Amino acid sequence: MTRYANIPKPIRSGLVVVDPERGTPQRVIVLQFNPDSLERSVSPQSAGGEGDSGGGGSGTGDKNEALRLNGPAQESWKFTAELDATDQLDVPAPNGIHPQLATLEMLVQPSTAKLRENTRRAKNGAIEISPIEMPLTLFTWGSKRVVPVRLSEFSINESAFDVNLNPIRASLSLGVKLLTVSDLPAGHRGAELYMAHLAQKERMAGAAAPGSLSAMGLDAGDIGAGR
Repeated sequence: MTRYANIPKPIRSGLVVVDPERGTPQRVIVLQFNPDSLERSVSPQSAGGEGDSGGGGSGTGDKNEALRLNGPAQESWKFTAELDATDQLDVPAPNGIHPQLATLEMLVQPSTAKLRENTRRAKNGAIEISPIEMPLTLFTWGSKRVVPVRLSEFSINESAFDVNLNPIRASLSLGVKLLTVSDLPAGHRGAELYMAHLAQKERMAGAAAPGSLSAMGLDAGDIGAGR
């Protein structure tokens, strides 16, 4: 037994494609390497417009709405993932990393079957062709961050190839938009998963150590008086 046998195996981030009706995973995409960083952008859905610009009442927003929210904040995440077939020499890769790239690309591509069905309906005189609905996609970053998302950005930089020009190394820049209850129908599985994510965030906020007014040179009287 090696001296490192008790070191816990690292958790991998990734994407899970879920059947929104049954909730069963259709495909699990484990990222080969965890991204080095995760860029998160959060924009509150404020009910009011722009507030006072400092000129004493020149703001255009409704003062009664200044502290109100229309719904959950809009949030987007960006990260860079690496794929490298040479790091997995024990795994046969006759097509390089083509299969992994294709799997990710199919998250934003309708299937040929659905496209042919829409073409058939158009030829048969269908007046309106409904947009193709994609499966529900979840992005996972550990057990505390399992969120429904839609891919909003996706770029691939293939940097090495085998003798058959199969890509064997690539860097992927991915951007996802978190889907909230404002984006999904009531009762949708994705909406419920978002609520679970928000509840987890509330628990994490509750576990934070409380600050003190004295650390900021204030006391309760300063806050109540409104300096």
